[in-house]
This record gives sequence, C-alpha cells and structure tokens, in this order.
Amino acid sequence: MGTVRKIPMRKCVGCSEKKEKKELIRVLRTPEGEILLDATGRQNGRGAYLCRNTECFRKAVRSRGLERSLGISIPEELTETLEKEISGLEQ
Repeated sequence: MGTVRKIPMRKCVGCSEKKEKKELIRVLRTPEGEILLDATGRQNGRGAYLCRNTECFRKAVRSRGLERSLGISIPEELTETLEKEISGLEQ
C-alpha cells in the first residue's frame, strides 16, 4: 500500500474559492515591505493567494482583501504593475 499525500489547499482572496496551492499565484510582502509575485511559493514574507486571472485580482483590490491579507496599503501604480504581471501568467 502506498501512502496518501495531503494536497495543500489555499483560499483565493479575490473569489474566496479554495483550490490547490499550485493552481494559485502568491502575492508576497517581503520583510522589507516590498510587494511582488512569488513564482516559487517559498520566499520569506507574508503571502496572499490569487487565482491565475485578472478578474480575481481586480476583485481582491476592489474589496481590499489583498491589502487586508498583506497588512499594508498598496499604491495605485503597484496595483497596475501587478495586474500586468498576472495577465501575463494567465492560462
């Protein structure tokens, strides 16, 4: 008999759906206060997870769910930059 591996689940801050961790994008606030996308999902810092589409990102920004999760206010120009990066990752 083989062992059954647990699949890590995370909740999208935009649409509030629970999905597998590898299906989501992690937005990271580093200890220095910088906000960026974490492709590996392993960098140090406070993270929030989003679906791989711009609509969930927009919902998270509108509802301030992303700011709440990261514990910091996000400037407008950084929001636009993150949206462009996420739209490049859409499947």
